Amino acid sequence: MMNIPLKLIKKQAMHSANHWGGSFEINTDSVAAATDDERSPHMDMDRQLNETQQSWLLGPQPKKKKKYVDFGCIVCSYKALQWTISAILIAFLVIGLPIIVSKSLPNKKDHPPPPDDYSKAVRTALLFFDAQKSGRLPKDNNVSWRGDSGLRDGHSGVNVKGGLVGGYYDAGDNSKFHFPMAFSMTMLSWSVIEYNKKYKAIDEYDHAKELIKWGTDYLLLTFNSSATTIDQIYSQVGGSQSGSTTDDDHTCWQRP
Repeated sequence: MMNIPLKLIKKQAMHSANHWGGSFEINTDSVAAATDDERSPHMDMDRQLNETQQSWLLGPQPKKKKKYVDFGCIVCSYKALQWTISAILIAFLVIGLPIIVSKSLPNKKDHPPPPDDYSKAVRTALLFFDAQKSGRLPKDNNVSWRGDSGLRDGHSGVNVKGGLVGGYYDAGDNSKFHFPMAFSMTMLSWSVIEYNKKYKAIDEYDHAKELIKWGTDYLLLTFNSSATTIDQIYSQVGGSQSGSTTDDDHTCWQRP
């Protein structure tokens, strides 16, 4: 009789009743996993029921309300206001800021040209108009020896508002001829339009415009500009008679 070890007999006895093969040991991890898998649908159902019950008890959850800004005359959303302000700031930085910087930079002024004969001739010609002014002269008139004159010209005229005070004398006498005066104002205005940069370069631009205004303001007094039909115009103030030996406005060459 063979001697079989006791350990081998016990091991065979333990596995003798297992007809399917494998050991009788229970894997607790697999059992726990199976239990969790079986429970998970029930737990989800319980969670859904709890959420449903809460919605019945608490009612629907409030949604987030949009914020609005009321300006009195208009109401807009807070988000739209933010976008608008952001767009304005971006436009200012892109467009406005470069313009402000460019305007703040010092401009290089051109130096006036040196005086020449033509500049002296222009100044002398304009000074002639200052000397020929009639009426109540301004305080800053460039000819110091001239004073007010002809303050009652056209005082008795018909359809003349304020008389015919002002304008320019024709030459060295005391007569005012309106058509030559209109021609002079036209030519002076034309020269300022064509050569305004030259006038500015010699600092006579504003002076020339003031002389033109003095003459044209007077010419507007020579007719009734408010009438629908212009049928009367004054062409001369002062004069003389041909062959007369008495002193008159044309023969009297003196300071007005």
